[in-house]
Amino acid sequence: MARRTKEEALATRNRLLDAAELLFQAQGVSQTTLQQIAQQAGATRGAIYWHFKDKADLFNAMMERVILPLEAGPKAAIAIGSDDPLVEIEEGMVHALTLMTTDPQVRRVFDVATHKVEYTHDMASVQQRHLDARNACVVDFEKALRLAARRDRIKLPVPGYVAAQGLHALISGLIQNWLLDPEAFELVPTGRRTFRVYLAGLGFARPLPGAPVANEPETLAA
Repeated sequence: MARRTKEEALATRNRLLDAAELLFQAQGVSQTTLQQIAQQAGATRGAIYWHFKDKADLFNAMMERVILPLEAGPKAAIAIGSDDPLVEIEEGMVHALTLMTTDPQVRRVFDVATHKVEYTHDMASVQQRHLDARNACVVDFEKALRLAARRDRIKLPVPGYVAAQGLHALISGLIQNWLLDPEAFELVPTGRRTFRVYLAGLGFARPLPGAPVANEPETLAA
């Protein structure tokens, strides 16, 4: 009986998180009430407070159910024994971008996290989570780029931290713009191509293995 009760509680918790994902994406976090989430999940408002302290706690629990792009990929590039940090960064990025295009839950949660949340006082913990994840990713990018520069025996034209900030902005910006209009461009090949152009600008001249990337110049209209 105890096991059944525990399984039922977990099922209720997951229904609440599923409902929150859908409502947050449809109408925004600030416009979604806990009562609406409970109704969508077929539960009571009391059930929400049994599992979560408040809306911010529920939001963070929703985020923790998926590994978002840029949260895991860079760590592989600085792992002990990594043969080539640049290859590891690119493959981690491509994996993240592929998840965005193929996994509806990852896409939905990232859309909510970037486009559907307001960092009000009540959501301060959500903002802090976002900042912590961003900062950790930038630190990992910096370590990987420095390792790659030493491996290739080049000097980065800008401080490693600046290069890492730019790389994070490049990738996260591509994802956010693609979410606004998925028909505007193909996320994965565009990400790979712009990543390699960015590396070339940092002085990494060698070609990377993997999928070929067209490098013919664009024709600009007069």
